[in-house]
Amino acid sequence: MKKDSYCLTAVVANQVLAALDRGEVEINISSDLNLSRATFSLGDDHLVLDSDNRLDRAALQQMADKENRIFFLAEGRLEVLENRDAGYAKLVPTDQAPLLEISGVKMHISKGTNPFVSAGQMAAQVVKKGNRVLDTCSGLGYAATAALQLGAREVISVERSATVIALRQKNPWSQRIFGPDIQLVHGDINGYIRELAAESFDAIIHDPPRLSLAGELYGESFYRELFRVLKRRGSLFHYTGNPHVVRHGRSFVDHAAQRLKAAGFSKVDKVGELMGVTARK
Repeated sequence: MKKDSYCLTAVVANQVLAALDRGEVEINISSDLNLSRATFSLGDDHLVLDSDNRLDRAALQQMADKENRIFFLAEGRLEVLENRDAGYAKLVPTDQAPLLEISGVKMHISKGTNPFVSAGQMAAQVVKKGNRVLDTCSGLGYAATAALQLGAREVISVERSATVIALRQKNPWSQRIFGPDIQLVHGDINGYIRELAAESFDAIIHDPPRLSLAGELYGESFYRELFRVLKRRGSLFHYTGNPHVVRHGRSFVDHAAQRLKAAGFSKVDKVGELMGVTARK
């Protein structure tokens, strides 16, 4: 995220408009998606964030009408955090960390929780202090951040989509991944994992896109690679999603668990609330 940049939502825009209507001269708001709060000046029908960044009433009203958008302001330029180059990817506001949505599909567990918390719960299934961790499909980097908070000594975090990488660079909740303890890799994990040394990770967090977008990441061949790079007694958490029954009373999660066992994993257990499984080597 650039210095002197701001992320704002319809909620904040409406707060500012109400304060302007009351004739107030300052307002205390969050300009980083509820990570912090600060007081900013109001005057002449606009919000002053700094000498280069201000929003007039027209811009605020435009923002106030778009409840499912996040606006990024830097160097006087206002943009929506979205990209339509390959599908439609956008950041969607929540009460805390934003979620990533691609072509209408939410990439996080958010019902009854928020994406940062659910990613942390996934990491907590397998990550221990001192671990070297592989985060196979980084997304916004929430699981990688959680791994560090849990005491991981190093995280290798892989993301294929340039669009997602560009969005997370402007997401305040993603900034912890841009530090010395996380190695960010822009690449396809299906190919990259084959370059990694055997038994080189203590824990793996595997949170791939849905099956229709990345079916190869749910196959036995890829699971064998996960098994190969995991240390003996290491642990895997695999978010599978789609817990619905597909045939003969067996769910998608059941079939994924079966393939993990075929790949060599033991102690494969469902974690229903996280729509995934844990497995041990």
